[in-house]
Amino acid sequence: MNMRDRVGTALKEAMKSKEADRLSTLRLINAAIKDKDIALRGTVNEEGGVSDDDILGILGRMVKQRQESARAYEEGGRLELAEKELSEIKVIEDFLPRQLSEEEALDAVDAAIKEAGADSIRDMGKVMAVLKGKYTGRMDFGKAGPAVKARLG
Repeated sequence: MNMRDRVGTALKEAMKSKEADRLSTLRLINAAIKDKDIALRGTVNEEGGVSDDDILGILGRMVKQRQESARAYEEGGRLELAEKELSEIKVIEDFLPRQLSEEEALDAVDAAIKEAGADSIRDMGKVMAVLKGKYTGRMDFGKAGPAVKARLG
C-alpha cells in the first residue's frame, strides 16, 4: 500500500471512530499532499502525482515545523498549544519510517562519503544527494550536513 492510500485509510478510520484530533491532523497531511499534486501539474511527473518519497519529504517538513512551533509555545508559556503540536507530531510520525539513531546516521554518512568518492568539502553536495536518495524521511538532514562537513573538513 502506498503512502497516499495509507493516509486515506487512516483518515476514514479516524472519521469512523470519531477521533477529532487525529482526523484534523490527517486532513492537514492530505491537504499538503494535494497541494504538492497541484504544484506538480504540467510537469513530467504529472500522471503519477506525488511519489512516496515526496510524501515522506512533506511529512518530514511537517514534523520539523511542529517541533519548532512546540518549542516556541513552550518558551512563551503556552503549554496547551505545545501539547497540541506534539500530539500532531505523533500522528504524522505514524507514517514515517523509523528514524536512524545517531550512530546509524553517522554510519550512513560514512557509507555515503565512500559511495560518492568524496575527499574534500567541495564534494559535500554529492554526499548529501546520496543520503537524500537513500534516507529521505529516516534522517534529519539538518544534523547530517554538519556531520558530513566534519568528516570531509
